[in-house]
Amino acid sequence: MSAVGENHVFVVPKKEIYSVEDMNKWINSDGYQEYMGFIESLNDAVKGKSLNHPVDKCSPVVEKIVILLDKVDAIIDETPLIDQPQRFGNKAFATFYHRLCQEIEELLKESLPEKFHKSIPEISIYVTESVGNSTRIDYGSGHEMSFIMFMYCLFRVGALDCNLSDDRIAVVTKIFKRYLDIVRKLQTFYNMEPAGSHGVWSLDDFQFIPFLWGSSQFVGNPRIEPSQFSDETVVERLSSEFMFLGCIQYILKVKSGPFHEHSNQLYNISGTATWSKINQGLIKMYKGEVLSKFPVVQHMLFGSLMSIAAFDSSKNPTKMKPDPPTMGRPLPSLGRALANRNMPPPAFSANSKPTENRSN
Repeated sequence: MSAVGENHVFVVPKKEIYSVEDMNKWINSDGYQEYMGFIESLNDAVKGKSLNHPVDKCSPVVEKIVILLDKVDAIIDETPLIDQPQRFGNKAFATFYHRLCQEIEELLKESLPEKFHKSIPEISIYVTESVGNSTRIDYGSGHEMSFIMFMYCLFRVGALDCNLSDDRIAVVTKIFKRYLDIVRKLQTFYNMEPAGSHGVWSLDDFQFIPFLWGSSQFVGNPRIEPSQFSDETVVERLSSEFMFLGCIQYILKVKSGPFHEHSNQLYNISGTATWSKINQGLIKMYKGEVLSKFPVVQHMLFGSLMSIAAFDSSKNPTKMKPDPPTMGRPLPSLGRALANRNMPPPAFSANSKPTENRSN
């Protein structure tokens, strides 16, 4: 049975954060607790596991979503560049985006069992919002966030099973990894710009989460020390196995010059003693530098699955562990199981730096 119940009423997600004053509504919302709990639960799921970790018992929907992403990739191939004078942002991206918007609901119908089709008008928007802005032809951490919300929704409706550890692993190592391949292709093929000011809310110009989950893959893994992750020989040898190194490989492909100059923030991270400390530091950084920034959060969309309603702590146990065994309860508590750690939400910043502009 669907995690949300057969009589659940789905709605088309909409914006709820219109001003800096609305940020408290987000920080104290059910959606914040669920989203951050989802990030941390998947972080725990892939701890010490490479991208090649076997997931033989995952739900069939995993492969169906990967096939859906293959079809999105094919749309890129079928949408050639436009001959234009400007250096950045080829306008053919808008054609790709328009076609994706036209086809996504049908693609999801092909991917999901019929009993989940009534959820498609709600969850499809998170897919189209995840590829970038069709007007500015840019991409940033807010678009990445939309795809994570899409994956969350697949669990929330019951298309993926929160009781299966292989499902939690596979959404990172199979689905999210394929998504990364696609958005990197979009970024390079259509010459997209970083949303905001030079990826101010990302670890490279575009992404954040693959560094976070990628660092978890190295926790307890003796094959590589943090000081080695910018070594081109190590990157070439292990980038297909570890998401973090795949990110470094992409940076080395698109940037030139000394690593400590073009990726100073990552270079500083390489001096951390352990991957566990890096991982926990990135979780804290994501809360403070992405989820607490109005320029990012103002574009989030909320519906019946990712809710802006106030979080009610009285409905949740006071002591719950985030480890995989706690995932045996319905997914609505996936995020809440992690919400009661002694980690208060960070104070948000009314940062007036350039916004991530995205289509609504």
